[in-house]
Amino acid sequence: MSSKAIREYDAKLLLTYWLTRSPLIDPALEGQLGPSATASVPRVAQMLLDEDTGALTSEDALPAWIKESNVKFVAKPDQLIKRRGKAGLLALNKSRQEAITWIKDRAGKVQKVESVEGPLTSFILEPFLPHPADSEYYVCINSDRSGDTILFTHEGGVDVGDVDAKALKLLIPVPTAATSQTFPGKKAVLSTLLTHVPTQARKDALADFIIRLYSVYVDLHYAYLEINPLICMENSAGKVEIHYLDMAAKLDQTAESIVGQKWAIARDLAIYEGIASSGSGKVTTDRGPPMVFPAPFGRSLTKEEAYIQKLDASTGASLKLTVLNPEGRVWTMVAGGGASVVYSDAIAAAGFANELANYGEYSGAPTEGQTYEYAKTVIDLMTRGAVNAQGKILIIGGGIANFTNVAATFKGIIRALKEYKSPLIRGKVSIYVRRGGPNYQEGLKAMRLLGESLGVPIHVFGPETHITAIVPLALGLVKPGDTAAPKSVSQTAPATPPAKATEIATENPPIGSIGPDGERTQINDQIVHFDSTSTSSTGRPWYRPFDSNTRSFVYGLQPRAIQGMLDFDFSCGRATPSVAAMIYPFGGHHIQKFYWGTKETLLPVYTSVDEAFKDNKHTDVDCVVNFASSRSVYSSTMDILRDPTHSERIKSIAIIAEGVPERHAREILYEAQHKGVLIIGPATVGGIKPGCFRIGNSGGMMDNIIASKLYRAGSVGYVSKSGGMSNELNNILSFTTNGVYEGIAIGGDRYPGSTFVDHLLRYEKDPECKLMVLLGEVGGVEEYRVIEAVKQGKITKPIVAWAIGTCAGMFKTEVQFGHAGSLAGSDVETAEAKNRAMAAAGFIVPPTFEDLPETITKLYQSLVQKGTIVPQAEREPPVIPMDYKWATELGLIRKPAAFISTISDERGQELLYAGMRISDVFKEDIGLGGVVSLLWFKRRLPLYATKFIEMVLMLTADHGPAVSGAMNTIVATRAGKDLISSLASGLLTIGSRFGGALDEAASMFTTNKLISGIGHKIKSVNNPDLRVELVKEYVRKNFPSHSLLDYALAVEKVTTSKKDTLILNVDGCIAVCFVDLLRDSGAFTPEEAEEYTKIGTLNGLFVLGRSIGFIGHHLDQKRLRAPLYRHPADDIFINMADVSQPRVLGRMQQ
Repeated sequence: MSSKAIREYDAKLLLTYWLTRSPLIDPALEGQLGPSATASVPRVAQMLLDEDTGALTSEDALPAWIKESNVKFVAKPDQLIKRRGKAGLLALNKSRQEAITWIKDRAGKVQKVESVEGPLTSFILEPFLPHPADSEYYVCINSDRSGDTILFTHEGGVDVGDVDAKALKLLIPVPTAATSQTFPGKKAVLSTLLTHVPTQARKDALADFIIRLYSVYVDLHYAYLEINPLICMENSAGKVEIHYLDMAAKLDQTAESIVGQKWAIARDLAIYEGIASSGSGKVTTDRGPPMVFPAPFGRSLTKEEAYIQKLDASTGASLKLTVLNPEGRVWTMVAGGGASVVYSDAIAAAGFANELANYGEYSGAPTEGQTYEYAKTVIDLMTRGAVNAQGKILIIGGGIANFTNVAATFKGIIRALKEYKSPLIRGKVSIYVRRGGPNYQEGLKAMRLLGESLGVPIHVFGPETHITAIVPLALGLVKPGDTAAPKSVSQTAPATPPAKATEIATENPPIGSIGPDGERTQINDQIVHFDSTSTSSTGRPWYRPFDSNTRSFVYGLQPRAIQGMLDFDFSCGRATPSVAAMIYPFGGHHIQKFYWGTKETLLPVYTSVDEAFKDNKHTDVDCVVNFASSRSVYSSTMDILRDPTHSERIKSIAIIAEGVPERHAREILYEAQHKGVLIIGPATVGGIKPGCFRIGNSGGMMDNIIASKLYRAGSVGYVSKSGGMSNELNNILSFTTNGVYEGIAIGGDRYPGSTFVDHLLRYEKDPECKLMVLLGEVGGVEEYRVIEAVKQGKITKPIVAWAIGTCAGMFKTEVQFGHAGSLAGSDVETAEAKNRAMAAAGFIVPPTFEDLPETITKLYQSLVQKGTIVPQAEREPPVIPMDYKWATELGLIRKPAAFISTISDERGQELLYAGMRISDVFKEDIGLGGVVSLLWFKRRLPLYATKFIEMVLMLTADHGPAVSGAMNTIVATRAGKDLISSLASGLLTIGSRFGGALDEAASMFTTNKLISGIGHKIKSVNNPDLRVELVKEYVRKNFPSHSLLDYALAVEKVTTSKKDTLILNVDGCIAVCFVDLLRDSGAFTPEEAEEYTKIGTLNGLFVLGRSIGFIGHHLDQKRLRAPLYRHPADDIFINMADVSQPRVLGRMQQ
């Protein structure tokens, strides 16, 4: 979640290591700075308490400097606690033993700091530094939308006071291509920040320190850095030294992919030992533990929270869980970052904040397996402990999804609910479900049917119910049947859209086929072509960036999103598709087909925007929808903005990716402002202009587009941060007004490219937009910019506004909501303060979010009565055929499968072998033999049987280089063939004469015939084959029955009496023993045993085992660099027929 606090210990390690290593913010400063006045090696130690074992870091594990004599210490907890001194959590001027004892006395103890309680588990030890009062300074660097600000005051320490009021400030603007260097230089630092510093020596040292400090701040992607006090004083030799005593820092976690290794190197303590001993500061290897982002004090991560955090880190979806009150009655499982906040708001507003057990969300299309793991974790927490007499409530809520298959995610939740059936019943749990989005009908139907069989009451509601209307019903504030109660979805609710809206797109008739009218289908009959230069955006007013002629490039291979955009275009009656081409750097220039209604159209795919615009192509394109990843979106967007030709043509860019580093996001937005380009995002679903243009997946599936009437323009312009809540607003406005005129989700990050006020000012100027809706949230100050615009008269149209996150103030500890920017940094950033301020400025602010629809309805009706809005007659949108793939997913059609497989499945969260999870394969240690038993026989065989399989593989792995298979492999390898080809060459020799005797032997023994498994070229009665002896010994010791082996040995007695080499060979021994296993293990019926003998199972063992040896021979020859093999001619008898010999021995009769 972007800006995350780190421990003081880590902050000091980072600063000490990188202060003299990070590149200077301005290369021109090289040579202007003197030697650093700070230490090159950190003198700070960490002591951690393992809460599971109760063990504290041992003294032996502490750095060597701790044991230096005559050193006094400072000890303090390091858990993001503010004002530790005032809380009595600071030990000063202590001996080593006193400091360590002070820590031991407090480790694991619960400490109350102001209103927050929590155990003390992390401490730091530092040398105590005596210093005069006038050597204490304060320095802080923080970031906001406009740039980075350095604050400095010459009066630091505990009583620093109101820093904002007294500190001197230096703003460093965000750099752009036009102004690449915005740092004002050393002179500006001296004249702006250090005017009150007493001596020139201190000024110079502090100026150099601040420049290096800011260089580290930028290089390591800090979001906040505060040092108080910063000590600057002269040592006994008169030389200025700088020490940082207390430090607080935040890093931009989304930049971990860029600078995570730099963070890790600084945390490797072995590096400092090398520096101290050798004086060398050069480190050339990747090393060090990754950065740790601790939970706020009083909010130690539980095992369950840590598990979900780990699950979240391993997926592109978003999974969040914060346990607020494990004993609480009300539990939530909400889809969507914005939706999760409004549900928490509704519960808190109803007076149940103390009963709210958790905050969390799942979004971004998690798989069924991921949703199952998430749901299982929440339900397990909920059903622990003593039963609450009042029972518990589980709210499975969510907004209207844009692209997540609701039924698929519900499968995971349903699986978890079934697994916890008994605990749910015992805990008297009631479940309330509200959801919308793709395939929601099937999902809700499955939930309702589950309620009838689970024994737990499940109340199910769809998008026709306001998003949080189920909350008062769940809490018992509204009774079923009351007029205010939402209506539950009936059991017979249709699982699919009406027939006319689910027409299935069929394949086009084959080229050359004759139709009913006698005409032959031609190659171009089903392809619709469009003129790529038919329209221009030059006549479009600035406040209307999108209209029915808007054409775009989509960056990234996003066929589903593009098809959704084209389907929207067709439903709106557009003359041309809104997507002109795709940009995909990795695929080469090619063409892709998409549907245009019932026909198809072709879209080109280019490797770059340069290529797309080359030769004056696509002159009508003025928008880019950028689906590039968070790692590449910066470069791909800046390439457009910094190219004069591209930035002249492209006037809007939507950045979909989440997790864009904040520094990159700011540079994008300032570069775009300089070039006059509108940026929507990052971390956004985009936006929608009904009847005109749709960005990516905005608005969801076509059934939601139609239901929300987004195929034609309404009168309401809205702006929000959340993509899911945007869809909710689409739904609300379709019920309460004549619909949406334009809607934008600016994105949930701290620095969106465009803000609320940017879009509301556009709506103000657009005569077609009659009223506006603003859905803000806790965190940031963008709502105040809108308030200022209203006060200044720049916005006069009525605004209905609400800031979600009103529950935040009711939590005891800091909670990071779903969006990166949803965290209040001060009182003015709280949702309550924003709602009060907006109401005071004349906005129409409802009492709660639940009252938003009614408030909008009243305002809309008043505008209709005044004649400001004139409702238009509805029109029927064209029917969009459903894609075959989606129709299959919804279960609307069926077709026979081309293949049947019954042994494995990798579609879920875990790979399955014959129904056994791969994690269980390793957990139960079934070995290679067990895996073979699952994949070959679709069942678990007894341990002795799987060990026998492994024994066979080991015995047959190789039989020297002279046998035909090994020789073929060696010859092919020496001919320069690769491993696969050489292995195949060897395997192709396996047959009835080599290796295949296993199957043949088994067959002949079971039919009492003379068999291939008798006889050996070398081995005899007096020189037995030890492989055979090993097999016989194992089978006799472990098999329950070995009748066929006994028979084979009886045959051997007869054959060896004739010739001593006619012994039972290894092929025959393995064959008869394996048949004994099939017949007598109890795992197979007689018919199955017979079938496995016939279909090549035994030869399979030989192929699998001998492949090991063949691969060994291939690698051996490659290592030896053996040359091409040519067989010696003297080893070949060549018998050419005499040329004079008649070729035809018979004559034709005349």
